[in-house]
Amino acid sequence: MGDRDDLRKFISDLAVVHGRVVLSSGREADWYVDLRRVTLHHQAAPLVGRVLLDLTADWEFDAVGGLTLGADPVALSMLHAAAARERPLDAFVVRKEGKAHGLQRRIEGPEVSGRRVLAVEDTSTTGGSVLTAVEALREAGAEVVGVAVIVDRGAGDAVQAAGLAYRAAYTLADLGLVA
Repeated sequence: MGDRDDLRKFISDLAVVHGRVVLSSGREADWYVDLRRVTLHHQAAPLVGRVLLDLTADWEFDAVGGLTLGADPVALSMLHAAAARERPLDAFVVRKEGKAHGLQRRIEGPEVSGRRVLAVEDTSTTGGSVLTAVEALREAGAEVVGVAVIVDRGAGDAVQAAGLAYRAAYTLADLGLVA
């Protein structure tokens, strides 16, 4: 099996949790995809980086990140996968709010101003988190080339309506789940 099939198996085996849950969007669901069980797993995390780099291979960007917490391990996996391919790629973290102390930065890591960046998220239902990150990135002077997620739970239309290119490594159908 290849990286894509291996990652799908990790998602199905480790991340899909059945039972009633309330999503960050406020919606209720009968199952939950807890991708931190994958993005923080010693075998699966490297796959995340390689799969998302492959997914976005035709996009030009030199930094990757998104709204903390879901995007953090995704961006770091991509940073490490890129380094293994000898491709320079920085990562950044977008805070939900600016800090009130220190440098008072909302975006941590290497400077994003004037750079082409990719906004990422582990999974997205409404697009709210990733669009919040995009807004902060644009305010900081970054050029957002697109949005990439591991699993799309339905955010594609909202992200595209905001004028952004959108790609997901997996849909709910790919995972055998029904919205």
